Amino acid sequence: MCKLVVKVYLDMIKNIKILKKEILSDNWYTLKKVTFEYQKSDGSVHTQVREAFDRGNGAAILLYSNKKGTVVLTMQFRLPTYLNGNESGMMIEACAGMLDGQHPEEAIRRETEEETGYKIKDILKVFEAYTSPGAVTEILHCYIARYSKDMKVGSGGGAEDEDENIEVLEISFDKALEMITTGEIRDAKTIMLLQYLRCQQIM
Repeated sequence: MCKLVVKVYLDMIKNIKILKKEILSDNWYTLKKVTFEYQKSDGSVHTQVREAFDRGNGAAILLYSNKKGTVVLTMQFRLPTYLNGNESGMMIEACAGMLDGQHPEEAIRRETEEETGYKIKDILKVFEAYTSPGAVTEILHCYIARYSKDMKVGSGGGAEDEDENIEVLEISFDKALEMITTGEIRDAKTIMLLQYLRCQQIM
């Protein structure tokens, strides 16, 4: 059944050709207007124009403690959410950041120490995900790792040179799951990672 689904999927669109790329904005990240053509399964060729936002790839991690029954999350102001109905603009999230040319594991270890103050040891990559495939090119590499008191090497809060202002939160796992239902946690990557711990019966 899976092989059949994959074959149908691959036959839907083929012979994709990028005809033109235009940069609409590159003030922070890059917004491109792309003209492309493709062939449908019936042999017809179609041309479309779409916009794609390229902010690079990123990584996220959920720190957890079986012994304490807790997870470590962060809270910070996110302007786009403020512009779209989040009254305070504050978001509770798993630690995350851009790769900035590093290997995903190296990048997330750096981000974990900067944001949470924990220098983690063993780390497990659990999945990759396109964050918003209809508009954004980003692939997010998602990890989990155990944490303990002895791994705490700093206060966290983010990198000073990036003007970050991050609060570190230690929350019970059950409370974090409840916060998804209440709407206190609305960040997609955080919801996915919390549900991963639950589905895999890690917590």
